[in-house]
Amino acid sequence: MSGDASDAGYRPLVSGGASDAGDRDLQSSGYRLNVEIKARCTDHDAVRSALKRLGSRKVGVDHQIDTYFRVPEGRLKLREGGIENSLIHYERPDQSGPKTSDVLLYRVDPDPSLKAVLFRALGVLVVVDKHREIHFVDNVKIHLDEVDGLGTFLEIEAIDADGSRSEAELQAQCEAFMADFGVKEGDLLDVSYSDMLLKG
Repeated sequence: MSGDASDAGYRPLVSGGASDAGDRDLQSSGYRLNVEIKARCTDHDAVRSALKRLGSRKVGVDHQIDTYFRVPEGRLKLREGGIENSLIHYERPDQSGPKTSDVLLYRVDPDPSLKAVLFRALGVLVVVDKHREIHFVDNVKIHLDEVDGLGTFLEIEAIDADGSRSEAELQAQCEAFMADFGVKEGDLLDVSYSDMLLKG
C-alpha cells in the first residue's frame, strides 16, 4: 500500500464549522453503549412530523464524510463534518432489528494530518458521503440520512454514555421509536452504509 495522498480512496479532511453550544453530547469522547437500527425511509417528512409531536430537539443538518480504515477487528472510521468530528471504533453484529454496538469515540478537531497518518498506516477501506439531519429526544438520537449512491434512510440510536441505562432499556426505547415512526420489518437493514457501498 502506498502512502501517497493521491492514491484512490484518500480525500482531504473537510473543514468543519463549530458545533452549536450545548451539543457537546454529540461527540464527547469515551466509551458508550448503543442500541440502534437502520432502515430505508422514503418519507423523511413523515418522520419529521412524528419528531415534532415527540418534542425533539433538532441539532441541524451535517454534511459528513466517514472514512473507514482497514483494521483487523471491528470498524474504525474518521467522521468529518460541520457539526460532528470524531474518530470512532465500534463493534456491532450484522443483523436486522435493534442491535447493540460497543462504541469508543474520540472527539477530534479538523486536522488533515490525522487523516493522512491513518491513511498511510492503515489504508482506506471505503468512504461514505452523506447529509445527515440530527435530532434528539432525551438520550435517543435520530438521523435522517441522504447517502450518496445509496438513497434515503432513518437511523435510531438509543445511547447510554454514563452507565445509567441498561441494554434492555435501550432496546425498549429503540423499539418504541420504531413504532412511533412506522418502521416495518421489511425496511430494516442488517449492514452499514460502508458494507452496502462495498457490495456495490
